[in-house]
Amino acid sequence: MAETREPGSLQKANGAVLLGALSSGHAAVHWYQQIWPLIIPAIKASLGLTDMQLGALTSVKQFSTSPLMLPSGMLADFFRKRTAIILAVAFLFFGISHLLVALAPTFLWIIPGVALLGVGTALWHPAAIGSLSLRFPERRGSALSAHGVGASIGDTIAPIAIGFLLLTMTWQRFLELQMIPAILLALLFWKGLGPMYRNLEESRPSLGAFWGDAINLLKNHVTLAIIGVNVLTSMARLSIMTFLPIYIQDDLAYSALGLGFYWGLLHAMGAVSQPAMGYLSDKFGRKAVLLPSLVLFGVLYLALAAAAPGVQLILVVGALGLFFYALVNVTHATVMDVASTKVQASTLGIVGIFSQFLTVPGPLIAGYLVTNYGTESSFIFAGVLTLAAALLVAVVPIPKSLAPKPKTDD
Repeated sequence: MAETREPGSLQKANGAVLLGALSSGHAAVHWYQQIWPLIIPAIKASLGLTDMQLGALTSVKQFSTSPLMLPSGMLADFFRKRTAIILAVAFLFFGISHLLVALAPTFLWIIPGVALLGVGTALWHPAAIGSLSLRFPERRGSALSAHGVGASIGDTIAPIAIGFLLLTMTWQRFLELQMIPAILLALLFWKGLGPMYRNLEESRPSLGAFWGDAINLLKNHVTLAIIGVNVLTSMARLSIMTFLPIYIQDDLAYSALGLGFYWGLLHAMGAVSQPAMGYLSDKFGRKAVLLPSLVLFGVLYLALAAAAPGVQLILVVGALGLFFYALVNVTHATVMDVASTKVQASTLGIVGIFSQFLTVPGPLIAGYLVTNYGTESSFIFAGVLTLAAALLVAVVPIPKSLAPKPKTDD
């Protein structure tokens, strides 16, 4: 399938521009994604929320993303020339949703705003990752990891910057101001990447062919295994994202800036580990990276429950950062290896619509454990889930070397 009408040299140049733009945009996406965990303590104190209510809000945020992943991926696959518009609208939703959260006076009123926090995420990721998967089929792991590096940069800078800003203004005022960069970024991606996407050849699949390939993807044992891994690791990650900020700021009595330091540390190492994991998974196979990484990841979650404040906590949180998001790109690449070109963007939706729904109970269970057994119990819960994911990868056969290109259309 011809992907562009451009000559090879121009296609390569535009490929580099696309990778740079989407990786930079991903940094901005994760700025917005980091806002929620960092304002959780302030929202809890301001609105008088319980741990169960906090867990419920995180579940709402996760649940709202699930139904949108598949239609968002289908939009990106069926309207590839309009991908720039999809990316722009994602940023508009980031701004609008945070504005609604800022205006909410009670727990019930905050739920709609929190539900919309996931819309921007659901719009951005299938469109961006699908574009990179098609543009770099032979270096898919590396390309997706480069996109992930953007996330790590955003995740590293955002917590410290947000923590500082929260010392200078109320959390409501801070959220209201997020509408300004959202509008500017939407205009930038719409105008900046629009011409590049409009040069793509039209390759819209028929609805029958699309669903045929989607069903075949779901029948693949590799896909089913990755769905299971995603469910377990996402439940663990959401538990940490909900209760590690509470542990640091409430239990250990750190300031918002101190929380920002630890939260940035959790993500900083991903900028180093993601390119390495992408390269190694391209070279040696996805399972060779996933299995040992998941084992170490699970052990580190358990260590978090026992780490003393100070040097021990810094070392454990920094080590966790090697895996916190880096493994997500390897699991994405694993499924995209076995997906056809018709469903590359929709792959995240096809896998995610199952993974996201099954992940919803995670923060609620963690909230129950924290209420009854203390904050550290959520870390043990995360560790057990991640080690279970490692066991799943160990017993399911995943080919060492999958096809370097997605299956072509018939």
